[in-house]
Amino acid sequence: MAEMHIQAKLVNLLKQDKIQLWNPPYTTENNQAGQQPLQQLAVNYAPIVCFSVSEVASALESIRSQAVKRGMGNKTYRETFVATLELLLPKDGKKDVKKKNYLETKLDVLAQDIMARIAEQYGLKYIKLILNGKTLTPEKRLDEQDVKNNSKIMVLRVSEPERKKQMAEEEEKKKTQDQSVQRTQKGFQILSERDGTDDPATTPFLEIADQKGNPLKIPHREKKALILAMGFHEKGRALMKRKQYDAALCHLLQADDQFGTCGSVLLSTVDNYAVLQLDIVWCYRALEALSCLDDGKQRLQRAEDCFLKCYGEQQQRLMQIKGNTGREEVLFLRLYLLQSLLAYLDGNEHQATQKLMRVEDLYGRLCLDPGKMTGLMGLGFSEQEARLGLRACHGNVDEAALHITHRRQEREEMKQQEREKRMRRMEGLATLRALGYSKRDAARALHQADGDMDRAYGILLESTQAESAAVTNHNTELPIDQSKVEQLLYLGFEPEAAEAALRLTGGDVQGATQLLLDNQGVLPPELLSPSPPSSLSEEPSTSSESAGRTHIHTRSGSQGEDPMDVDLVNEVLEDIPRHEEDYLDLTLEEESEVIAQMKSYLHRNCTPSS
Repeated sequence: MAEMHIQAKLVNLLKQDKIQLWNPPYTTENNQAGQQPLQQLAVNYAPIVCFSVSEVASALESIRSQAVKRGMGNKTYRETFVATLELLLPKDGKKDVKKKNYLETKLDVLAQDIMARIAEQYGLKYIKLILNGKTLTPEKRLDEQDVKNNSKIMVLRVSEPERKKQMAEEEEKKKTQDQSVQRTQKGFQILSERDGTDDPATTPFLEIADQKGNPLKIPHREKKALILAMGFHEKGRALMKRKQYDAALCHLLQADDQFGTCGSVLLSTVDNYAVLQLDIVWCYRALEALSCLDDGKQRLQRAEDCFLKCYGEQQQRLMQIKGNTGREEVLFLRLYLLQSLLAYLDGNEHQATQKLMRVEDLYGRLCLDPGKMTGLMGLGFSEQEARLGLRACHGNVDEAALHITHRRQEREEMKQQEREKRMRRMEGLATLRALGYSKRDAARALHQADGDMDRAYGILLESTQAESAAVTNHNTELPIDQSKVEQLLYLGFEPEAAEAALRLTGGDVQGATQLLLDNQGVLPPELLSPSPPSSLSEEPSTSSESAGRTHIHTRSGSQGEDPMDVDLVNEVLEDIPRHEEDYLDLTLEEESEVIAQMKSYLHRNCTPSS
């Protein structure tokens, strides 16, 4: 890390002095170092950057050789279209820690071909390639994925599943790279399809809940995307706790992609996305992949902007929601610490020092007295409850005990309400089935009516009447105004889709246009069938103003489903924390190590020695 810091400071000085190390007298005609000019430059810069002459000379030579190599690579690319890529290898895959690793290749080749070369050259059998925080798809060409000459490619090692040893070599290459990610995605896809209309006692499902565990009603399509995104995030966090940062980063980047598909305004009022950005950069740090400097900076800026929107400028919104801000301060500690680290690597010593001062202030407030922790745990509270409670109450043991007890009561009340709701639901389901409705329709109606049997009956009656009317209308279809059809054709829609949309909207051109746009110009089968789209499967959206964060809330019991689905569902459910504030429960052990490391770099003796 010190090497990156000194090089960043020297690069800034070289730019100010308009010195080009790749030109004479610093580089000779045969691209060798001009020793005497470089040595003199080192003597001049050493007092300025507060490093020894030998350290500065070594850093200048590294900058010079990289610049020469880049220049030669640019010339080669112009003449032969062979690009030079810088590889950021795993720590244990580097033969020489200080030496940079490069790979020359054309950009019209598949990413999997490059992966095979890297695997063979560096002995890394199972890997992923990351560019600017995005995973490269093996089956796509490099140039199709924005890989350019001089791109920095991060190489991540992925774990080898136990079954791989029994597979043939070719099957391994096809099936093993993303097995963990694929299983996570499949498991959460199964859960995201469930809307709670089945009995939770036999079929587990997930709800998006607020900070206190109260379910939030979100449209089904958005809910599916959010569950996938949050599921990948939770899996990544579970792997981070086990220090499996390579695998964790793979899952976190998948979560980042999934969040990108969520168009919900909910994300601007909760901190999930901000925490994800922090977790990704924390993995960069743990993997010593902070050469991804620009991507790290952008992610931390997104996190800070999101915290500002979610919590308010003075965290007033957080105070309004939760009554305190103590627990969330651990997030700001990690944010400022990462910002300090990146500023240092960028050569900005002043900003790094300023951020570190804020970190140390927070660290002093958030470090807990072991005696107080022991006292609360002696009262029967868990270590996690004690830590979160003390931080919420700024170290006051009595207030923390009351706070934890209150939160326990709230959770128990919610569980009781859930049990009563389930009992009413089963009674209502039996009543509606006795009236002749199918179990599925009765369950959907009760789900939409929040368990109110009278409302559910009304919904079923309306649905039955609408279906009858739709069948009648289908049998006596009215002709469509061709001028309206032509208006939709002019907008680029297909004739059949245009006519169907106009029928569904009663000839309303504007409504038909919006319907087609919402479905990308192709109406789904359920809209084209004689029966109208049932309102039973839709969930109304609701304001999230009361939510400081969303989390996945598990409703589960024994399962009576496909064995493969059971395995996948159980596998992903294991990584969902039971406590809604698990993401705030940081011991600060890792943070203290990074703080000590930063202090050692920033407080070093400024008197250079030759």
